[in-house]
Amino acid sequence: MMHKTIGERAFDGFNAALMVALALVTLYPLVFVLFASLSDPNAVVQNRGLLLYPKGLTLEAYKLVFANPNIATAYVNTLIYVVCGTAVNIVMTSLGAYALSRRNVMWKNTIMFLIVFTMFFEGGLIPLYLLVGNLGMLDSRLALIIPTAVSAFNLIIMRTAFQGVPVSLEESARLDGASDWTILARVVLPLSLPVVAVMVLFYGVYHWNSWFPAMIYLQTRELFPLQLILREILIANDTGSMIGSVASSDSMPIGETIKYATIIVATLPILFLYPFLQKYFVKGVMIGAVKE
Repeated sequence: MMHKTIGERAFDGFNAALMVALALVTLYPLVFVLFASLSDPNAVVQNRGLLLYPKGLTLEAYKLVFANPNIATAYVNTLIYVVCGTAVNIVMTSLGAYALSRRNVMWKNTIMFLIVFTMFFEGGLIPLYLLVGNLGMLDSRLALIIPTAVSAFNLIIMRTAFQGVPVSLEESARLDGASDWTILARVVLPLSLPVVAVMVLFYGVYHWNSWFPAMIYLQTRELFPLQLILREILIANDTGSMIGSVASSDSMPIGETIKYATIIVATLPILFLYPFLQKYFVKGVMIGAVKE
């Protein structure tokens, strides 16, 4: 067993203290929002220092949030966008990555150059808006799913991962009469599950947090995702529809706690997803790392 010197032990202690400090600094904003959402509204407004525990524990803000029909509708819409959008993303990215990872595909290097080119140069918002409008997808759910069907960055990661699948497995499958569809579904994808899990995480988090495309393409409030409603509450200070029967003198304090409660409601589901996919994260990214 190697014995560490005083300098090495001092460095380890300093490194551990620094990591703990960074973790606390990163975690405290979320803890503050959680405690504020569970606190008495007047206590939150009057608080001027650190909030280390809920002051006057109450669930009134959450009751008002879940009683708001806009929140419930936006939650359902977001789940639809996340599930359907991620499914389309995985299917389209897998198909593109598989085709570009095969050795006998003509012009695949040229196609990859054009795909990488789009990562640095794009047409801009106005041509994209006109395209979505000409395709008849404005003010529809498709406007939030189809234009983002494939991410060039994620396609490159998945393509590199597919290239790591042994060629002998593909040749054996073809000798057994398997088609490209069968090889992709029963050989390549099962051997690339860590990368697929990372893609689900990337695409799912994107759809869950996305609000700008909805603000651009949607006019019907019944189609708004949760993050767009959250933006209205936080930026436009639109909490009046939730306060309802609360006395006007108490509307400002309860409005503050409603904002915090809405943030927690919008954040917790995606936080619960991370532990299930975390074990695949590093492995999936490393397998799909871009290499020569």
